[in-house]
Amino acid sequence: MSVVYRIALVLVIIGAINWGLIGFFRFDLVAYLFGGQTAVLSRWIYAFVGLAGLISMPILVKRFEEDEDLNVDHNEDFDSHTRIDRNPSYGMEFGDEVDFTALKTTNELKEKKKDSHSKNKNKHKNKK
Repeated sequence: MSVVYRIALVLVIIGAINWGLIGFFRFDLVAYLFGGQTAVLSRWIYAFVGLAGLISMPILVKRFEEDEDLNVDHNEDFDSHTRIDRNPSYGMEFGDEVDFTALKTTNELKEKKKDSHSKNKNKHKNKK
């Protein structure tokens, strides 16, 4: 992030704090410090905060340096405005994920039940 964007972001934060004070407490800190809302210095600060807000708009859509080094095939399907998580976490919140690969599938269970049922049926036929 360049120096201009950082300064603009600081001014936007100052403006947001000032608006929060106005909204919650009806107290305009800039007007209090610099001689009222109509004072020249107060008006300059309000103007700079407004310009900082306009300058900060591209930050919403700007790709950050950590994302710029992605190796992407430049095809039509790629959306350059989508953030990509390069290291997704597949773990569960409270511990290791359960391994379900050792469990039998439904079809395997049905076949086993069918086989055991047919064996029991054959045993009953042989006993009679």
